[in-house]
Amino acid sequence: MSEPAIDTDRPHLPARSSAPAELPQPGPRALGPWLVAAATSVTLLLLAGRYGYHRDELYFLLCGRHLAWGYVDQGPLVPALARLLDTIAPGNLVVLRTPSALLAGAAVLLVAAIARELGGGRGGQTFAAVLAALSGIVLAGGHLLSTTTVDLLVWLGLAWCAVRLLRTGDTRWALALGLVLGVGMLNKLLPALLAVGLLAGVVIAGPRRLLRDRWVLAAAGIAVLLAAPNLIWQAAHGFPQLGVAASISGGDSSYSGRLDALTLQFVIISPYAVPIWIAGLVALLRRPAWRAYRAVGWAWVVVVGIVLVAGGKGYYDAPLLLVLTAAGAVVTAAWASRGSAWLRRGVLAVGAVPFLLPTIVLLLPVLPADRLPSFVVDVNYDAGETIGWPEFADSVATVHRGLPPQERSRAVILTGNYGEAGAIARYGPTRGLPRAYSGHNSMVDFGQPPADADVAIVVGWERPDALNAWFQECAPAGRVDQRVEVDNDENGGPILVCRGLRRPWAQIWDTEVRHTG
Repeated sequence: MSEPAIDTDRPHLPARSSAPAELPQPGPRALGPWLVAAATSVTLLLLAGRYGYHRDELYFLLCGRHLAWGYVDQGPLVPALARLLDTIAPGNLVVLRTPSALLAGAAVLLVAAIARELGGGRGGQTFAAVLAALSGIVLAGGHLLSTTTVDLLVWLGLAWCAVRLLRTGDTRWALALGLVLGVGMLNKLLPALLAVGLLAGVVIAGPRRLLRDRWVLAAAGIAVLLAAPNLIWQAAHGFPQLGVAASISGGDSSYSGRLDALTLQFVIISPYAVPIWIAGLVALLRRPAWRAYRAVGWAWVVVVGIVLVAGGKGYYDAPLLLVLTAAGAVVTAAWASRGSAWLRRGVLAVGAVPFLLPTIVLLLPVLPADRLPSFVVDVNYDAGETIGWPEFADSVATVHRGLPPQERSRAVILTGNYGEAGAIARYGPTRGLPRAYSGHNSMVDFGQPPADADVAIVVGWERPDALNAWFQECAPAGRVDQRVEVDNDENGGPILVCRGLRRPWAQIWDTEVRHTG
């Protein structure tokens, strides 16, 4: 007998109504996801101190010294967190990364909770948790203090609230959704993209009554109110994040570009999980018993379409892929329990083996930094950006010590990106280095060199024409030597000494030195 269809435009359900009979009831609570989440967080904590800071972490520490309601490329949440953690334990990388490890475990639990909301049993919930724990977005994001890790939890929290609202019909859950959305937009503005996707999904598949529901409208007000400080800061500064977005769309960033974005859809969770999340997407869009959840499936279609058209980073929609994976885990677990159950479960287990070890090796710092194979950095760009920052500072210090004393006293360091400036801020004082300045993103707002600084040690700069316009002469003075064979953005790069400033810093700093990306 076919299952009855659900009217997506049925009258508003009472606030405390029981769940609609057509929808599967939540599965039993399971211990498995908690064990998987704990194992995930513990593993990440054990590996947190290997290698070193990531360029973004060094930047967050600098932003934390200049607290504001917004920055060129992010909200205030992670910089404030970085400052708090570095105040509690200065220079302690494990403490700095502890929130990310805990957030990764929480993300695993949310994926399992979504599977439970969709009717998944203990096996389906645990399977969803394992798939999340071994996903690229959870492992890579959970290893570093990152806006991406916070964003992952925000998106999953929004998705869980949305699924629960659709299952129960209790639109007061929209208030929780608005709260999570507003707080999430203090981290990044990207959760607004999920809100657009869910809104489009409701317009396409219903229930359209939500568009005029008072609790949903109140939730929108809560989200705007909480996000207002960051939005006001962006408006007051001319929405600089639009410039960053344009730079990313042009391919001037890691993991950007339409081809990379499309490719990441099939690897960022795991190649093993691809048929599972596809099955979840099909079930959300086609399964009669899940008709009330179709807006969630359409949300991914809309969001990934926007990312591909706009040229955004391919991991922007990764949290929604985990939502599809949760749905697919329910479908797959049901498939594995039918017929020759042991045979089907064996196929799932054996199929996972080839992906387990490579995922850990590629995404976590398990190999020695001085013997890191080049293919690891080719696949995981961020791994290379966590190696060699003290040695980077040593290379700059060698050039600084080689300057004549009269030049050394009025020299500054000019870096091409915020990570290099952050490395000098972190490691420079013990090496006798002057302050580093950069025009990259919010670094340009953190101060410009003194007026009498007419000698600059320039590192990581990719615009020689600009240097020639600013200085009377620029000459090579050394190279960055990180003392390991790693192909990152700094290793082997030239270090220049530029002399004779043609125009005051005040005339060129905000208009010519500033750059985003």
